[in-house]
Amino acid sequence: MIQEIGDRIFDNHYRPDIRMRAEDELFLFDEKSGEIGMRESEDGMLEIPKAGDAGLTEEECVYLFSIDDTRFFMPKSECSVSLPAGYEYRSPRVLRKGKPKDLCFAAMTAGHLNAWYKNNRMCGRCGTRTEYGEKERLMRCPKCGNLIFPRINPAVTVAVTHEDKLLVSRYNGRKQTNLYALIAGFVEIGESAEECVAREVMEEVGLKVKNIRYYGSQPWGFAGNLQIGYTAEVDGDDRIVLDREELETAFFISREELEMNPVRPALTQEMIEAFRLGKIR
Repeated sequence: MIQEIGDRIFDNHYRPDIRMRAEDELFLFDEKSGEIGMRESEDGMLEIPKAGDAGLTEEECVYLFSIDDTRFFMPKSECSVSLPAGYEYRSPRVLRKGKPKDLCFAAMTAGHLNAWYKNNRMCGRCGTRTEYGEKERLMRCPKCGNLIFPRINPAVTVAVTHEDKLLVSRYNGRKQTNLYALIAGFVEIGESAEECVAREVMEEVGLKVKNIRYYGSQPWGFAGNLQIGYTAEVDGDDRIVLDREELETAFFISREELEMNPVRPALTQEMIEAFRLGKIR
């Protein structure tokens, strides 16, 4: 998955005291599209500008996080900056199959923070311009004291099995690929993640499930989500009643019918591959 960066260490501690150096990495985002300022090297590796390339002072930038000794910054939301020569804005989708993997994970996470900073320039309670936190990663209103922390949306992904087959689907109204999806959805107010699993499966395919078990989780900064994976088994009738506003199709598929997917940035693909290999039953 995209967050799996081997033995490299991701450190997301908020460190506003860290002084920006010219050699530090700098994420630049297009204000409207959220695309990322990048370039591709001759060997196909993605690169982002160095802090010294952009002509910004450290007061105009905010520290994000580090991976090993590599430190990442981005301009504060009120700062305007042009891309250095040789770079262009590229869709975040390139990160799903891009290299190096640690930079792709860093870019996804920086995009999550960029959207949060951009959406919280003003206090939602009183309308005053917010200020950057001095000790924690937050935006603070100097007038009413409102504290705004990074938004993370909890969502579930469910591998539903029945008679040694896996329930897969394709979303309605989306550009179709050869990749299958699993049942997924956001946790609603007042419900547990397990209750969300049962509700989403019933809403999208009309099936009751049992033996709901935690599989794993994944930060999915492209949408600001924390994806929480579960497995479940059909409880009783296996007749699918499709929510056609949500899904184009859904059906059960055997392990033998699934093809190996070598590139698995998302939890969904990881769980489908785990079923194919017999790790999910």
